[in-house]
Amino acid sequence: MTEPPAPPAASGPPEADASALREAPPSLWRDRNFAAFWSAQSISQFGVQIGHLAMPVLAVVILGASEFQVGVLNASATAAFLLIGLPAGAWVDRWLKRQVMITADLVRAAAMLSVPLLWWMDLLHMWHLYAVAGVLGIATVFFDVAYQSYVPVLVRNDQVPDANSKLESTAQLARMGGPAAGGALLQVIAAPLLFLADTVGYLFSALFLARTRDREVRAPRHDRRPLAVEIKEGLGFVVRHPLISRIAACTGLTNFFAGLAATLFPLLVLRELGLGAGALGLVYSVAAAGGLLGAVAAPRLAKLTGEGALIPLASLASAVFLMAMPLSVLMPDNAWALILLVVGEAGLSFCSLVYNVMQVTMRQRVCPPRLLGRMNASIRFLVYGVLPLSGLLAGVLGHAMGLVPTLWIGVAGTLLAAVPVLFSPLWGLRRLPDSYEG
Repeated sequence: MTEPPAPPAASGPPEADASALREAPPSLWRDRNFAAFWSAQSISQFGVQIGHLAMPVLAVVILGASEFQVGVLNASATAAFLLIGLPAGAWVDRWLKRQVMITADLVRAAAMLSVPLLWWMDLLHMWHLYAVAGVLGIATVFFDVAYQSYVPVLVRNDQVPDANSKLESTAQLARMGGPAAGGALLQVIAAPLLFLADTVGYLFSALFLARTRDREVRAPRHDRRPLAVEIKEGLGFVVRHPLISRIAACTGLTNFFAGLAATLFPLLVLRELGLGAGALGLVYSVAAAGGLLGAVAAPRLAKLTGEGALIPLASLASAVFLMAMPLSVLMPDNAWALILLVVGEAGLSFCSLVYNVMQVTMRQRVCPPRLLGRMNASIRFLVYGVLPLSGLLAGVLGHAMGLVPTLWIGVAGTLLAAVPVLFSPLWGLRRLPDSYEG
């Protein structure tokens, strides 16, 4: 349950007074700065999703990657969250977040462009993909921490939920259309050329971010403390908060065990079932549709169950839908296997987005603005730092035990991951906290 695919600095918009909070917030449709920021993410996400399909297809189909090599590739892509996740948050709190995102986009564009160039020169090998994935991971750590810290800088506090909803909805639309388009393009062009779509997407994102305006100012140097002290403060906030700490534990454990399945999923579709790249793109696209429905349905579901209770319910339901992966090999033919995978992935994405919409907005609201970068970096260190370990373990277990047993281990662990939120105060909260002290 990635928590993916937002939070800021003390220079953000002033808090509205009590009478203003009772009024409906201004529409973001008329906010030019948010529109530019939204456009950047919408365009880049579509290119990113096309490229997201290209990496496993290139590794498995063209370079003949084994289970272990796929595990190493996934570990390379996510190692940065473990290695630099915590200091990245402290650095982002010191820097201008929009500039961080622009720089990260340009670095990612250059890294993605190297793949088709190496392929064209007949020099492309697996270790090149490991290196590209590592560079992308480092840039993505900085981009994501800045991105989640930027929304409250750009919009008013009472507009944050609406902004998150719009950004996540278009991201899910990109996840719907991108893999399907990528699968179709793979029928007529080589997989390395799809990396050009990622390059273009990142460049467009940088362009629109350059056109975005905000009132953020760099944190004064005299306010800075030693890096270790600032990291400790952000991590301490996460660990001590009674709700955020439990959510971080649930998300981290879920990512670790579900990551076993996600790492081997392309091998399941492309090699074990032999469904082809088009089917893989179709499953990813329908899964994104499920995520879009989850993002839209989250507020209504919260009214039925209570905002707090919805988090453990979504966590449990995610594990149930994950069972579709190992069960697909028991289907009588490939058509039924594909149907089961489509339903399972759509349901998994639906539940993951419901979970994330509830907890991300709460985190943005309850955290003091000066800690938002470090809080988000701490969360990502805890919940994404497990992914390289999960990727390596998936490769080792897949090679030693086989693909299907490893998938079942992932399912069982994902069920157990719900324990921290199942036995928590969340069940009694009709409404999650929406303010911070201090």
